[in-house]
Amino acid sequence: MSAAGKQALPEALAGIQAPAAAPRRESPWRRVLRDFLASKSALLGLAVALVLMVAALAAPWLTPQNPYDLMQLDVLDARLPPGAANGLGTFTYWLGTDGQGRDLYSGILYGLRISVGIGVGSALIAGVIGTLAGLLAAYAGGKLDTLLMRLADLVLSFPSILVSMLILAYLGKGIFNVMATLVVLEWAYYARTARGQALVERQKEYVEAARGLGVSGWRIMVHHILPNCLPPLIVVGTLQIARAIMLEATLSFLGLGVPITQPSLGLLIANGYQYMLAGEYWISFYPGIALLIVIVAINLVGDRLRDVMNPRWQK
Repeated sequence: MSAAGKQALPEALAGIQAPAAAPRRESPWRRVLRDFLASKSALLGLAVALVLMVAALAAPWLTPQNPYDLMQLDVLDARLPPGAANGLGTFTYWLGTDGQGRDLYSGILYGLRISVGIGVGSALIAGVIGTLAGLLAAYAGGKLDTLLMRLADLVLSFPSILVSMLILAYLGKGIFNVMATLVVLEWAYYARTARGQALVERQKEYVEAARGLGVSGWRIMVHHILPNCLPPLIVVGTLQIARAIMLEATLSFLGLGVPITQPSLGLLIANGYQYMLAGEYWISFYPGIALLIVIVAINLVGDRLRDVMNPRWQK
């Protein structure tokens, strides 16, 4: 090769650009997180919900009084307005007291523990039962599918408040009875959602490949189909927590929920309802505001999750 050719070769090679590296594909869950964090209202709702839940869990250390301990209650301090001091002058009732002399600030934090605990607990239990029922119905099909879905339709066809009142009228008051009632009412939502998503996933190639390799039906449902059904189930679960908290508050307000010795937010509202006309608004007002805030905060999170976890999130 001539000297001119040798000199032109490096220049020609320098002009050749290396192929651009393929852009790294963003994982669906990372995209969901990015889209969720882009919403200020969702972040606000998540922050408020987390603060309230942490405050409820830390209630024994954040409150001057245990409202469930009857020995700490003083009827002489009943219905004191916000900012009043207790009879001994040892602490201030910042939100006032209720008709039993219970510090409303303490009662709200302890009531949040029960309300949120019932809402989250019932949603988790109902989610497990309903998801398994939906997956089983979609994968098995036939008579089992028909039976489970007709049962779900039966549950969804009746008004929730009416069914819960009938169940609790038979079971009686109690935290676990309320949770059991909410599970009976909630599982159908998960079952319907899981079945619809599983029917789509069942027709895909990876399920057919797993069957061809001799993978058991149970393993296909749990390890292959279930992970792809999680996005809509997470949305349903978030919204069902808010719904369960509201339904429990309604039942407690009607006197069918938790016992008076362990008042939730609904029962605290009910305890002050009779004093509203006397101008002692704070007894029901502050627990009502706390209930409203926690439900709105959870719904803000659920609404944003519903937006970012629609079918386009998998693209």
